[in-house]
Amino acid sequence: MNLNPIVLSIPIFFILIGIELVVERFSHQKLYRLPDAIANLSCGITSQLSGLFMRVLAIGVYETIYSQAALFHLERSWIYWLLLFLLVDLAYYWGHRMSHEINLFWGGHVVHHQSEDYNLSVALRQSSFQVVWTFAFSLPLAVMGFDTLDFALVSAFNTLYQFWIHTEAINKMGWFEILFNTPSHHRVHHGRNPKYIDKNHAGTLIVWDKLFGTFRQEEERPTYGITKPIQSWNPVWANISHYVSMAEDLKRILTWRDKIKYLFKKPGWLPEYLGGYGAAPVVEKSTYQKYETPAPVQLNYYVLFQYIICLVATSLFLFKQSQFSMMEKGVGAVLLSLWVVNSGVLFEKRKWVWYAEWARILAYPMMLALATYFFKLTPAFYGTALVSTGSQPMPNSKQLSLYLFLIALLCACERPLPTLEGIDLAQWKNDKNGCGGRRASLIRPLQEQKNKLQGLTEMQIINLLGRPDQNELYSRNQKFYYYSLEPGKACGQADEPKRLSVRFNATGRAKEIELE
Repeated sequence: MNLNPIVLSIPIFFILIGIELVVERFSHQKLYRLPDAIANLSCGITSQLSGLFMRVLAIGVYETIYSQAALFHLERSWIYWLLLFLLVDLAYYWGHRMSHEINLFWGGHVVHHQSEDYNLSVALRQSSFQVVWTFAFSLPLAVMGFDTLDFALVSAFNTLYQFWIHTEAINKMGWFEILFNTPSHHRVHHGRNPKYIDKNHAGTLIVWDKLFGTFRQEEERPTYGITKPIQSWNPVWANISHYVSMAEDLKRILTWRDKIKYLFKKPGWLPEYLGGYGAAPVVEKSTYQKYETPAPVQLNYYVLFQYIICLVATSLFLFKQSQFSMMEKGVGAVLLSLWVVNSGVLFEKRKWVWYAEWARILAYPMMLALATYFFKLTPAFYGTALVSTGSQPMPNSKQLSLYLFLIALLCACERPLPTLEGIDLAQWKNDKNGCGGRRASLIRPLQEQKNKLQGLTEMQIINLLGRPDQNELYSRNQKFYYYSLEPGKACGQADEPKRLSVRFNATGRAKEIELE
């Protein structure tokens, strides 16, 4: 189970997006465009998937500094939590501000500003690389002695606060705007109008902008987006486009000194011999047009249907990610990333995406069916594979028949799990305080039948024996499940086994089974 507050809040995010869509309907405002909303959510998905690896690095560095170099060991009290909240918000302000003022850092944040709309889905549009440039701004808190888990929790809630301020459905909020960041303040931050650029960097408290001179009051509603729109719904391109542009500029810059200055100057800076600093152009609302890719209604319904399945799959993957090995996380992240890339680029009608989508339609359901067979997942996943197969705009009856045949063949060939006669660990745990022959009746069958467990997957072991009392992952090819066989009071002898250990190999199958 994933205890990340952001992941746990996913259902709330979509409930609030649903409410905003209802407001759009009744207020007759145009708040959402389907391709833009899909692109926003796709960037959020790729951010969460990359975060499985990158945030581990950031938190690992924080924990190392906290455990090795903390100057104080602070006790938790209301002052502790208040200080932590203020310092996390201050660190966020400076990390966010530098992400706008340093070209290299801007590449890790620009994703969040690319949308030309402003709605709650934009809040989920996050970069996959921003943590690389900004996590260092929080490291002084580790030196001061704020616990790693406390820091991670408060940081997550600081991020959650910022979700609701991404909306045009809420106007100015009176006295609340004196201290706190609000939709009005944050709309300014997302504006590409020259007077709004690089203003209102606050996370929760707007007082930091007022204190450090970056505050701007909302006047007219901004024009949203970046000064050079990316003209794409592809979440991967959204994350790398600025760095591709930087690489092209670096080739044109003549001296190493200017190359280094280019990395750390404001976005738009170039040496004088290349034209100098390029200020943000004035937005002419009379001629400005958003990026549009008109699509037939059938394509809209197809992408929406596929994307709902993708969202469910992603949510389950993130909720269960702690149970996966690093290799399994990597495979899952790649498959989900390819899914969201196709969903966005289909709106662009690029030729290659039709081949990529057909390959995905053929491959993913078969992979799901095979995983269901080999890992003994619930048979409901066979049905999910069929639904995914037949969800094309024009289902192919031959293809559907082929999948029906293959899945039926898998079901027919599926061998039942081995039977462990006389072994019921769940009953033993409920009944272990009794003595008599019950413990002996558990140990002897385990000794005689433990070899039946060899070659089974983790899911098969769990189906047979239940969830382990303890599991440990020492390396990629050293994972252990432990099942307690401890007797109750006055039961058993000192030399009897106390636990059953199952060691898994690199492919996730039981290799060694021992009574210890």
